[in-house]
Amino acid sequence: MYFLIAGGGKVGANLARTLIRMGHEVTLIEQRQDRFARLEEEFEHHVMKGDATELYVLERAGIARPPDIVVAATGDDEDNMVIGQLAREKYGVQKIIARVNDPRNQVHFDLLGISPTVCATSSILALIEHEVPEHELIHLLELRKENLEIVEVTIDKSAVAVGKKVAKLGLPEGSRLISVMREGHSEIAEDSTELQAGDQVLAILEPGKEDELRRVLLKK
Repeated sequence: MYFLIAGGGKVGANLARTLIRMGHEVTLIEQRQDRFARLEEEFEHHVMKGDATELYVLERAGIARPPDIVVAATGDDEDNMVIGQLAREKYGVQKIIARVNDPRNQVHFDLLGISPTVCATSSILALIEHEVPEHELIHLLELRKENLEIVEVTIDKSAVAVGKKVAKLGLPEGSRLISVMREGHSEIAEDSTELQAGDQVLAILEPGKEDELRRVLLKK
């Protein structure tokens, strides 16, 4: 496969290094002269100098072919949005992956339809959330194209859902229970499944329905 990577920082360079090792064709674009010089010593013809938001730079890199995947991995979210838009709208690239440096900018990527995105800050926060017992509802996965997300809810002994069957919960519209893990064993959540204290429940729901789900499953 042919990958075009914009941004030669640690993320872009490590990605390029791994993909080349796997036998893929890679072009890495880097704007800063000092960084480009270091990359050129290692990657030689696989790296080129330039601003990946400029059309002529992208065209020199081979975007008109088009690449199988464009990765916008610069340290600037605005640049990553521009690169993603150009790749998709002007050159017809089907698969674009963008780096989000500031989680507050995620909404702008979503509005522009640039997906999937990768945000290290959000990923680390999700891991922290999973490890902190105080968090009763944990965000596991966002399916942005489908406008859905998957969450994990731990049913404690005081939860309103204890002893209730799934069919009787009155789940909010736009949400479904997927599975229930109990004592290390998982099962599909059926209408007849009765929730017990200690259950770890996976649910799929539309964004913004979390508070409604909490009220149904957790709060008396």
